[in-house]
Amino acid sequence: MSEAAVAEVESVRHGELDFERIYRSSRDDVYAYAAGLLRDRAAAEEVTAAAFERAYRKRSRFDAERGSARAWLFGIARNAALDELRRRGRHAELSTDPVDAASLPDGGDQRNELRLLLDGALGKLEARERELIALKFFAGLSNAEIGRVIGISTSNAGTKLHRTMDKLREACDGAL
Repeated sequence: MSEAAVAEVESVRHGELDFERIYRSSRDDVYAYAAGLLRDRAAAEEVTAAAFERAYRKRSRFDAERGSARAWLFGIARNAALDELRRRGRHAELSTDPVDAASLPDGGDQRNELRLLLDGALGKLEARERELIALKFFAGLSNAEIGRVIGISTSNAGTKLHRTMDKLREACDGAL
């Protein structure tokens, strides 16, 4: 069982959400998800803080029978990110601006080149497709959890993710 899955099981005690545990196990993933959607590190930090603030206020409403704490949390994070986009006047249009290479942590030239290649390929995807990638790979959600977060069936989430991954591979191959 993954560390996130163990934390998930342990974060719900007697039907009550252990907020501190879910925060500690998910904060980096929520930030990565927000940064992947917004493509702006400062805004991602604000969205992450807002998401956890909202989740803390609503923690008594969490219902483990309706889904995992992570899926619930990422639903809140998604809404916070969309609120930020609306605040910017973009009305659910996700940014396609490239990430500044100078802002990337130094991982060597090859890693930075790969990051820039991937960022360029992600920029060619539609907003909804980038969201699927962020939920799957930045947030680490299962297809069922992704479906619950964005309001589609598990099989539809899997199909859309598969098609999006094919488009991402094509975009990466085309850039080489």
